[in-house]
Amino acid sequence: MKLRFEDNSIRLRLSEVEVAHFAATGRVAVVVPLGPTERESLTYALERSESEEFRITHGAGAITVKVPATLATHWTSTDQNGLSATLTMAESQALKVLIEKD
Repeated sequence: MKLRFEDNSIRLRLSEVEVAHFAATGRVAVVVPLGPTERESLTYALERSESEEFRITHGAGAITVKVPATLATHWTSTDQNGLSATLTMAESQALKVLIEKD
């Protein structure tokens, strides 16, 4: 899974294998080591959520994009290429979230 930040946007791009794993388990994650210990790593993940809205959580070396289960199921079971949402963050800043199949 590829992660890209640009301006006020975050983009996740998943391979076919990752899409299949996400469909089966509801989660796919990547750990990037950023130092000599496990604590010095960045984990980024995509999770299926029971919430009806996209969400992003972050902290303790992890960023998780949470997608509503109904949208996630439709996305993984059809030829739909992407999901997108615009989230309102602190101080009314907009963050565009894009999730795509590779």
